[in-house]
Amino acid sequence: MNKIKKMTVSLCMTVCLACLSVLPSAAAESQGEEEAQGTADLGITAQSAMLMEASTGTVIYEKNADEALRPASITKIMTLLLIFDAIAEGRISLEEPVTTSAYAKSMGGSQVFLEEGEVQTVETLIKCIVIASGNDAAVAMAEHIAGSESEFVRMMNERAAGLGMEKTHFEDCCGLTDSETHVTSARDVAVMSRELITKYPQIEDYSTIWMENITHETSQGTSEFCLSNTNKLLKMNQSFTVTGLKTGSTSLAKYCVSATARKDGVELIAVIMAAPNYKVRFSEAASLLNYGFAGCRLYKDSDDSREPLEEIAVRLGVKEKILLRYGGDFSYLSLDGEDLSAIEKTLSLPEALEAPVREGDVVGSLTYQLGDKTLGTVDILAAEDAPAAGYGDYLKWFWEELLPGAA
Repeated sequence: MNKIKKMTVSLCMTVCLACLSVLPSAAAESQGEEEAQGTADLGITAQSAMLMEASTGTVIYEKNADEALRPASITKIMTLLLIFDAIAEGRISLEEPVTTSAYAKSMGGSQVFLEEGEVQTVETLIKCIVIASGNDAAVAMAEHIAGSESEFVRMMNERAAGLGMEKTHFEDCCGLTDSETHVTSARDVAVMSRELITKYPQIEDYSTIWMENITHETSQGTSEFCLSNTNKLLKMNQSFTVTGLKTGSTSLAKYCVSATARKDGVELIAVIMAAPNYKVRFSEAASLLNYGFAGCRLYKDSDDSREPLEEIAVRLGVKEKILLRYGGDFSYLSLDGEDLSAIEKTLSLPEALEAPVREGDVVGSLTYQLGDKTLGTVDILAAEDAPAAGYGDYLKWFWEELLPGAA
């Protein structure tokens, strides 16, 4: 019998005589992350702007980023987020049919000309929203998910509140309204864009489509309609890869865009609001992205690049050892040319754990250090349960010690 089991048997005798009990240990505390903000003068003429790195949420540049402004069709970023939430939760599927109502058909502005009673799949309507900014498609999906646009808008505002979007209030699902109280901010747009592209990276499969035909099948017959992407950054010659995301414009909102792009493993979100014309909207978004990619270096650490964790001993449990796992990935964004190859990792774990241990309990940490600077930590979690040993376990071990091989 190994050393741990012998110690357990010895303690068993004491337990039997003195009726002692075992108490669990306290859990470790987790740490939060900090944001860095940039204020460089980039000559942005749009009324409001924001540049954010997607994986960390670090703000690289901002201009009037908390000013509440009309968002026009970048409203649909939240609409898309709720659609993908519904897919992820199994409430709808991509192949599911959606029937267009008379109300959805009546939407003006940018549209894909759905007819009342026309049936399209969820996936086709996602394409209509992302590529062509179809207001009719957005309303059709809102009604399909929530029963009515008004209930869907309530869900949009609830989701925005959950993301901390303090300057946002939605009154429709597509941004067509001219209401002064249908507003958001560049920071809030960056936040909801980040939530969409990091939680549902498959959005890129749709936001990078330049042109695609859909088929209208109605009582009047069958016809083809070409969806053309409103995000002209996709066809502009850049040193980075444009991955999305959404444009918007009305006479009152002027010209808006939430542009996402990737280069050398870094993904950025550039938000422009209330630009004077569509050319400025795209050129200033490109300027923000170029600025960000020129100065950003991203360090990522995930299970693919980490050393596997060894098992850890458990005292006074029904298991002698349990498996461990990392609590998540780690990202650090450098804006000042730091040597990220010099980052050091320190694993902190106790020699053994005290039972009971539950799967998901925080049992240690992995700390990332660059020189004297602590960059952050990742929790180390128990990957399985280790219940505390009971009276019967102690007796079993006791008899196994007295009569080896009797079990």
